[in-house]
Amino acid sequence: MIPAFLVTHSGGFHADELLASVILTRLFPQAGLIRSRASEWITAGADRIIYDVGGVYDAAAQIFDHHQRDAPLREDGQPYSSFGLIWRHYGRDYLAAAGLPEAHIETVYASFDTNFVLPVDRVDNGTFSPSGPLAGLTLPALLETLKPVFDETVPAAEDRAFHAALTIARSFVEASIARSAAKLRAEAVVHRAIEAAGQGRVLELPMGMPFRPAIVKACADHLLFVVHPRDKDWCLATIRRADEGFEVRADLPAAWAGLSNGDLEAACGVEGASFCHNGRFIAAAKTRAAALTMAEFAVREAISTVARSIGGS
Repeated sequence: MIPAFLVTHSGGFHADELLASVILTRLFPQAGLIRSRASEWITAGADRIIYDVGGVYDAAAQIFDHHQRDAPLREDGQPYSSFGLIWRHYGRDYLAAAGLPEAHIETVYASFDTNFVLPVDRVDNGTFSPSGPLAGLTLPALLETLKPVFDETVPAAEDRAFHAALTIARSFVEASIARSAAKLRAEAVVHRAIEAAGQGRVLELPMGMPFRPAIVKACADHLLFVVHPRDKDWCLATIRRADEGFEVRADLPAAWAGLSNGDLEAACGVEGASFCHNGRFIAAAKTRAAALTMAEFAVREAISTVARSIGGS
């Protein structure tokens, strides 16, 4: 039965029920969103889905709370929040409603669960506490800053704040899923480009796109640089060694660092070279030919650097 109501608790809000609301309101846009702790609302009924309140986890009764004793756990023992429970039961339907191809749903579902849902679950349950100068800039922390301040006594301030925060939370969920889906679409394009490159060290793509996951999946360890067109020029990019950190398979030549236009052309000997970041992880050129020539020069420099390193060891 399609629910007439989506029920969560009133009062101060947290990231978990906000994000659970994102999923449910997308699937059931006609349902009224009720924030209440009144027993008549948080008691099971065929016309409602109750989450982050209700005192039990009973999917058959459409109650998804996690605050009670014997609260639900993932297979690895990690606790669920209401977001995790709603994603567990409705995530695949959400992705289908968002228009993802059926062949991609399971992959995106699992990736979003691991990289987005689980961290929110852990923070909400206190099994992980971000620390350091960026702790207050995590998504759960930022969403909670949207709550009314303690002396804001305007009637219905909390409900208005909740709905304003819901719009922002929705943007983050949709953007994260869109990026995950885009990586899968890019994968086929990158794999074709890898086949076309053969054993060459430079991968040429028809446009900018996520390329590292497909390169890793294809075990294309020989590739060092990627070239692709941008709006008005061409980009020469390095390939990171890992998902985290900034170490790359090969840096661009040290002589190019921080140079642009005529200075860069003089340093690399390529007409049309226009920019190289001081960090030596990205460069630009005015034409495809210039970008590819710069890439070949960078390959030779990288191979020479490795050879010198081996020879000197």
